[in-house]
Amino acid sequence: MDGLDLIKTFREVAFRRSFSRAAISLGMSKATVSRYVAELETRSGVRLLNRSTRSLSLTDAGQVLLDRSTELVTMAENTLNDLQAHGAHPQGRLRMSAPHGLIAGWLSDVIAGFIKLYPDVYVSLVFTNDDLDLIEEGIDIHLTGGRIDDMNLIVRRLVQFDMVVCAAPSYWAQRGMPQVPEDLGRHDVLSFSAKQTTNLPFETNGQAYEVPVHSRMEANDAVALIELALRGVGVAYVPEPLAQSHLERGALVPVLREHMPREHWLYAAYSQRRHNSAAMRAMLDYLQQSMDALTEGPALPPPVPVTVAPPPPVTCALSKAQAGARATASAGRKDTPPRQ
Repeated sequence: MDGLDLIKTFREVAFRRSFSRAAISLGMSKATVSRYVAELETRSGVRLLNRSTRSLSLTDAGQVLLDRSTELVTMAENTLNDLQAHGAHPQGRLRMSAPHGLIAGWLSDVIAGFIKLYPDVYVSLVFTNDDLDLIEEGIDIHLTGGRIDDMNLIVRRLVQFDMVVCAAPSYWAQRGMPQVPEDLGRHDVLSFSAKQTTNLPFETNGQAYEVPVHSRMEANDAVALIELALRGVGVAYVPEPLAQSHLERGALVPVLREHMPREHWLYAAYSQRRHNSAAMRAMLDYLQQSMDALTEGPALPPPVPVTVAPPPPVTCALSKAQAGARATASAGRKDTPPRQ
């Protein structure tokens, strides 16, 4: 075993605060991980970890090694990856996770195009709206539209999207259309239970705020809320791309366009300490290229007439995707750790 392998093993234990979780991450046995750390302590002549039956913590020497080894390990791994990339061919199993409902739109086109382009790659998709530990779940790439707080992940912005407040024409005809966000307080709202809130975010004249609403029912899947909204049950507050086909044909009518918050993004997240296979790099590039290739979509047709004044016609949410992606690129954004 060389010194770099010992240091990398120690760093994984330090990050995970557990020999068992580090062993899972590294694909090694717990005994091997323990032996590597012990060997590193022997070579350095100092104790790096404080161990007990219930906890594990860094000694002062261990903290120094963790801090000073970051640049060394990153440089070594990047160099090795660059060398391997010259002759690497995308192949093998690629495991991805994404929110429920995403497959119904753009993602299905991406996956279909990717597996045709790379026939030696086997794609495994996991659909969930829950937070995942990518290392423990064996996920290579996680797609999400929500905030990512795990500092051990690299986050790549893919495309900007809008949220939309919408309901069936029959619902608006019966209950009336809200003119300002506060009017939603008298409506039946179909809420997204993963957020565990009855407050909806809005923005007026650049000022962000939340409006308390009455939740008629909740679900952890935006597609389920859209299906119920189509049946006149209530008002849905969902990502616009998921409801786009229904908006275009007038089955759902949007409101409060001028009050919707901006800066919603679809992200691709992946571990910064996981060996990035050629298949994983190919998929990340293909995802980004798919976003860059999005063309401007058509304007929405006028909504189905109801007994109250409909909102002004607007353009498709995805029509902003290419401009959003280009703006990000022109700003020089690269893969960066997530926001705090």
